[in-house]
Amino acid sequence: MSPYQLEQLYKAIWETTEMTVACGFLTLVGGLPIALFLIITAPDGLRPSPIPHRIVSVIINIFRSIPFIILLVALIPVTRFLVGTAIGTEAAIVPLAIATIPYFTRIAEVSLREVNHGLIEAVKAMGGSRIAIIKEVLLPEALPGLISGFTVTIILIVGISAMAGTIGAGGLGRYAIQYGYQQFRSDIMAIVIVLLVIMISAIQWAGDYLASKFNHR
Repeated sequence: MSPYQLEQLYKAIWETTEMTVACGFLTLVGGLPIALFLIITAPDGLRPSPIPHRIVSVIINIFRSIPFIILLVALIPVTRFLVGTAIGTEAAIVPLAIATIPYFTRIAEVSLREVNHGLIEAVKAMGGSRIAIIKEVLLPEALPGLISGFTVTIILIVGISAMAGTIGAGGLGRYAIQYGYQQFRSDIMAIVIVLLVIMISAIQWAGDYLASKFNHR
């Protein structure tokens, strides 16, 4: 591997990290509120609202059904409008977030739905408000599941960010295509695979550690 290729590898690692962190943040701040909304407005929720619940649920299902590579191309006009370009690391964050927010929303919804309804009823009986139920019961009790679900989502982001690299998004995916696949360098492909395995393993370990730390059941 030449010094230039090594320099580009360091750049690719940074770009993948940047995409993962930025998209992870957007996914968390976008997906968790939507999941809470679906739980609250569900038929057995704190404030049942069938029509808004159904509309949001259908929208989430539609975006979850679209393969990422198709979504990536379809959102090019939106990406270009928001960041001024459809190529590069910053541009890839837009479709990455739009793809992973619905995914995390459903995972978070499942975790929140598994909270013991007896605890919710107990807080209601003591006169607790909806905000109090969310802050004191739903989120704390669902936290281990939310952390585990977010860990899985972050790993998904790493994987699809590599896929986005095939059409100019940057990161390890672009590096593997440009310097490995196109130049028939199996050693470079192997290096990228090892780096991705290390990155994903580290994320999984951190997620498992945090989930077990906050699990008081």
